[in-house]
Amino acid sequence: MLDTVHGPRDLDRFNRAQLDRLAGEIREFLIENVTRTGGHLGPNLGVVELTIALHRVFDSPRDTIVFDTGHQSYVHKLLTGRHDFAMLRQEGGLSGYPNRRESEHDVVENSHASTALSYADGIAKAYQVRGQSDRRVVGVIGDGALTGGMAWEALNNLACAKDRPVVIVVNDNERSYSPTIGGLADHLATLRMTQGYEKFLSWGKRTLPKAPVFGGAIYETLHGMKKGIKDIVAPQGMFEDLGLKYIGPIDGHDLDEIESALRRAKGFGGPVIVHCITRKGEGYRLARENDQDQFHQVGVINPETGLPYQAQGTTWTDVFADEMVKIGNDRPDVVGITAAMLHSVGLHKFGKAYPDRIYDVGIAEQHAVTSAAGLAFGGLHPVVAVYATFLNRAFDQVLMDCALHRAGVTFVLDRAGVTGDDGASHNGMWDMSILQVVPGLRIAAPRDPGQVRTQLREAVEVSDAPTVLRFSKGAAGPEIEAVDRLGVMDLLRAPENPDVLIVTAGPMAAQGLAAAEILAAEGVEASVVDPRWVKPLDPALVELARGHRAVVTVEDNSRVGGVGAAVTQALQDAGLALPVRVLGIPQQFLNHAKRPVILERIGLTAEGVAAASRAALS
Repeated sequence: MLDTVHGPRDLDRFNRAQLDRLAGEIREFLIENVTRTGGHLGPNLGVVELTIALHRVFDSPRDTIVFDTGHQSYVHKLLTGRHDFAMLRQEGGLSGYPNRRESEHDVVENSHASTALSYADGIAKAYQVRGQSDRRVVGVIGDGALTGGMAWEALNNLACAKDRPVVIVVNDNERSYSPTIGGLADHLATLRMTQGYEKFLSWGKRTLPKAPVFGGAIYETLHGMKKGIKDIVAPQGMFEDLGLKYIGPIDGHDLDEIESALRRAKGFGGPVIVHCITRKGEGYRLARENDQDQFHQVGVINPETGLPYQAQGTTWTDVFADEMVKIGNDRPDVVGITAAMLHSVGLHKFGKAYPDRIYDVGIAEQHAVTSAAGLAFGGLHPVVAVYATFLNRAFDQVLMDCALHRAGVTFVLDRAGVTGDDGASHNGMWDMSILQVVPGLRIAAPRDPGQVRTQLREAVEVSDAPTVLRFSKGAAGPEIEAVDRLGVMDLLRAPENPDVLIVTAGPMAAQGLAAAEILAAEGVEASVVDPRWVKPLDPALVELARGHRAVVTVEDNSRVGGVGAAVTQALQDAGLALPVRVLGIPQQFLNHAKRPVILERIGLTAEGVAAASRAALS
């Protein structure tokens, strides 16, 4: 039946039995295809019926459906005619998130969480101003994303517009990347226990007429009973007190119940929350019987066992995770903080070893950073671990709450540089540029697993300024031994009569060394240096550059305002008129593709570094 669905309106002709069959086919399709390519499997298995109901009740793209976060949009892609998942998240294939270049049904490409309700608010306002009162806006937000402060800012504004038709669908599976935590999670958990509330209200509306037909005391007593029971069994007052009508909780895998709730919400004419209870990994035995979060995002795995065909080896995250446990043993003042990514960034091991020293604040990066500053003031040394791209959201807090107050906080940025598969919003390509402007802040870029361990320990020793440690995604490379130490820098290659100095940041050391070998075969000698700490730069770097005819910098970061720019400025300040070539990520959003493919495309390869060296020397 899935083959006959080329757009949402194709769903209109199906009866309930056919829709159930379609849901089953979609799950089979997702398990078969996503395990071949990798991707977000568990979240999409959980929203099959919900997405079918959304497209039956609302008329996309006339009605606008915004997903938050977009990793739960695979079913949406299928129902809008995109059935070729063979190259999912690979160059030339479908994106793992909504993508405007793919379909008119896709609206928000930004896969950072907690943004959908603000988009929905703005879109609904635009329709209202333009007199398009027949268009509806639906924001589909996971309970994890609802922990983000931006989502609550949007709710505060949506609640002010009683006549603005926005439907907020809370996809509540008790998890984001990991189990959802915090007061909101507790509140939703309480609401999940009130499945009978809507039936009670229906009974109340039927039983109690608008005008009393019996004694006033009895009528008042019944109304009081109704209100009292509502307060006990349905504590959704938090939403309704904001001015948001609340419908639910409803079974997110019962098509009839979902459609009924969505149709009521659609006809209300104002802001409505529809609270759907779904199960992550629904329909996939392995996901239901094992840790659901193991199947949140999978690589290429055997669908029968759930295990990868080939072991990935030790990842950068693994190295950090293990060293954090050791540091925790040595330093009782070190605590860990993350933003709903406990397992993803490797802090789960620290949390297991030291459960009283780990804090998962939910999808709230701004709060995480300022809370860390408070922990530092209180005499602790917090380590805040997030994906590099997500620290963008807390820049002001890094600047004004940490750096201004000289707070000893260490930020560990996982997935720094080109990440590839997840597309433009997940590449960690801005951190070294953004953070260059923060006074006093120090940035370490480890080139190999050994340097992750060493520089992490160096970072947590700094108590009077924020420090940053960034590393890449995936398997960690081999150890790269230094031939000499110059200040805090490591010389990786030091010929006697060098021509060009290649300055590499982090894992780009491998490309720099390989480029030096290419150049040596051509009779050109290259020194290769790893600054290790790329902010501030060691003054010894300038002295090292004096013995060369040109300088090439290589970084897995935007080439605008990053390490290359800092090196260029340092040379200029010292009065060195050396030609400099800055290699990095171009100032553009990168489409999804494998990391090696993107690196080759943008010239961050040994051949690219060698070519830049020749150009600088000429």
